[in-house]
Amino acid sequence: MDSRKIILSILGILLVILAIFGAKAIIDSNVQEVPEARKTVKNVFVETVKNRTVPIVIPANGDVTALKKLELFSEVQGIFRSSSKDFRPGQQYSRGQVLLTIDSQEYYAGVLSAKSELYNTITSIMPDLRMDYPEAFQKWQMYLTNFDVNKTTPPLPEMDTEKEKYFITGRGILSAYYEIKNLEERLSKFTIRAPFNGVLTEAAVNPGTLVRPGQKLGEFIDPTVYELEVAVPKRFTDLLKAGEDVSLQNLEKTKTYNGTVSRINARVDRQSQTIQVFIKVADPDIREGMYLEASLDARDEENAIEIPRELLIDRSKVYVVRDSILALQEVDPVYFASKSVVIKGLEDGTKLISAPVPGAYPGQVVKIQQEDTTKNL
Repeated sequence: MDSRKIILSILGILLVILAIFGAKAIIDSNVQEVPEARKTVKNVFVETVKNRTVPIVIPANGDVTALKKLELFSEVQGIFRSSSKDFRPGQQYSRGQVLLTIDSQEYYAGVLSAKSELYNTITSIMPDLRMDYPEAFQKWQMYLTNFDVNKTTPPLPEMDTEKEKYFITGRGILSAYYEIKNLEERLSKFTIRAPFNGVLTEAAVNPGTLVRPGQKLGEFIDPTVYELEVAVPKRFTDLLKAGEDVSLQNLEKTKTYNGTVSRINARVDRQSQTIQVFIKVADPDIREGMYLEASLDARDEENAIEIPRELLIDRSKVYVVRDSILALQEVDPVYFASKSVVIKGLEDGTKLISAPVPGAYPGQVVKIQQEDTTKNL
């Protein structure tokens, strides 16, 4: 009985040991050997650095506006009667031509009445002038002779003595005269004339329309000279001067215009930290409201190169190739454009990566695929 138990125990232990070795054999058979990693050599494109003088050109844009621009507003009330031409947008007027006339019959009658009252007042004092101021009688008599209510009121005669001045003033002649001059000045506002040769770009009223004081009537411009307002970063404004030539392009970049810096604002915009620069341009193909892009020559940067912004790493580094190995080198960016950046700090002859390398890292082994020797940076 005891021998049987011993034999069964030994068999059980042997089975356990066999099971363990069998399991280990199965596990070892499923383990795959990891192949030795092979180093991959990437092909890269490089360009040879050659420092030069890089002109820094500041791009700016804006809308064109006429240098001479007049917004027409009415200062009086009345019916729009007529114009020397058809009052419509695009109509051209010469200097002095009537842009529009507002009915002034009622107001004109009031001016005639005031003139008649002045004439009657002066006439009433003539007997007193003959008796008390005989030396002044002749000039006032001449004034009455030349007085015409249908013409502009002539200036009053010069008063030679204080007594004569007190006498004329006391009769209300001076106040009546200046009141008439005020009425005549207002009467002239019923007719608006072109102050210069130009084109009507906006017409807000038609003949027969009731015009009220303060109402906008239209817009009149000189189509020969225009001005472009652009915003320039303040760090470059000290390099810009009035009179400098500027290259301008239309939005489609199909035509180039020549402009000149005419004015530079002295105030910096607090939010954008830019300064207004005004560019004068004269071209028959330019129209009010056109969108133009300007290229302002700010300064020349010595011993620098210009590269695409995508080649700049962390805003201050670039990849270079040294003995077939990639390396990061610190550079000094001096100007950022929309698609490029001007940098300094690379020596002539340095092999600079000219196209982005995906997954690049310092120390990576590379092979120069192509070196552009015809276009050095």
